[in-house]
Amino acid sequence: MNLKKLIDKKDQMADWIIGDITHIIQTFEKRAPGSKGELQGCEYYAELCKEYGCEDIQIEEFEEHPNSFMGWLYYDVTMVLISMALYWVAPIISAVLCTCAVLIALLQFGMYKKLMDPLFKKAIGHNMTAIKKPKGEVKQRIFFNGHVDAVWEWPVNYLLGGVGFESHAIIGFGGLFYTLGISIASMVKNGSLFGGPANLTMTKLGIGALAFVPFLIGLYFMWNERHIVDGANDNLTGCEMGIAVLKALHDEGIELENTEVGVIICGSEESGLRGSKAWAEAHKGEFQDVPTIIYSYDTIHDPKWLMANYRDLNGTVKTDKQANDIFMKACEELGIPCRKGMVPPLGGATDTAAFTQGGFRSGGVTGLNHKLENYYHTRRDTYDNLSHQGIGDCYAASMKVLEMFENGILYEDEK
Repeated sequence: MNLKKLIDKKDQMADWIIGDITHIIQTFEKRAPGSKGELQGCEYYAELCKEYGCEDIQIEEFEEHPNSFMGWLYYDVTMVLISMALYWVAPIISAVLCTCAVLIALLQFGMYKKLMDPLFKKAIGHNMTAIKKPKGEVKQRIFFNGHVDAVWEWPVNYLLGGVGFESHAIIGFGGLFYTLGISIASMVKNGSLFGGPANLTMTKLGIGALAFVPFLIGLYFMWNERHIVDGANDNLTGCEMGIAVLKALHDEGIELENTEVGVIICGSEESGLRGSKAWAEAHKGEFQDVPTIIYSYDTIHDPKWLMANYRDLNGTVKTDKQANDIFMKACEELGIPCRKGMVPPLGGATDTAAFTQGGFRSGGVTGLNHKLENYYHTRRDTYDNLSHQGIGDCYAASMKVLEMFENGILYEDEK
């Protein structure tokens, strides 16, 4: 099958996507994880999928504790500040508190585990899944995924940009490791788990810890729970990719012969991939009848930074190589620049990681520099800050990927 006619509509489809994103932001409530606005987004996309030919459509609920993903910072910072005080009288307790803080950061943010979730208020999140069947026998299946929720603003990134945001975080957590180090050194020098600094040097090191206090206190304000950003780029652009593919097929009256096309709209990615984790758990063991790949899109903005991510979750999760290779090949054939990359350490994660960990084949596509941009998680992420070219290029590549699926590339690559 040749879908060149649909691929060539990329400018027209970019216009439609930008208009649809504008409509969502202007019409519905703010889409915080587990909010009414998140549900409204899922319901809206379900209606579009129905209009564009999907028959199997479902909206699913899941339980979550949204504020835990950033709220763990409150516990970590408090423990470090207490440990700085205890350094002078009980370095063993100081070291234990610092070690606990390290483990919380590693598990809650580094690995997106649910360690601290029970300490925060419960909410109900939502996912939407829609499937359009082909005319003939299903021989392969492709899902397009995006997350509909938007994030709490990061004030430091808004005021100081990515360099200021990252520097602040690094210095703050430097205070954690500094306090842990001098607490251990004090115990070694004293030959005791309790007591004050062993000598003048250890005293000076203890006083030196005070330099980290302003940065640690600043970590209490790394996120603003009262301000939910619009999330135009992050991540309505990702949601729209699959919807646009369905719309283009529908408008031209094109029915695929052997490829089943699905759209997964997840909620609560910004609270630690809770939506995609719930989806993977709810659908465990499904979609194993034919080769199935999930393409997860996140923040499709800068055409210079269109990227297939071969690793995710702070660089720790290896995503599906064939899926990413196919996307890059599609870009190459269309003359669209696409980088081979990864979501790096301290870069967070996308839903690709949750699908992969859940046993599904998933490729990840982003369209931003993983060094924080000034619109990332700030009030600048608005519908008048979208990239027409970036959106159009990604749509065209996605349609080309679908053409390659329909023409059997999964089987060709597996030979």
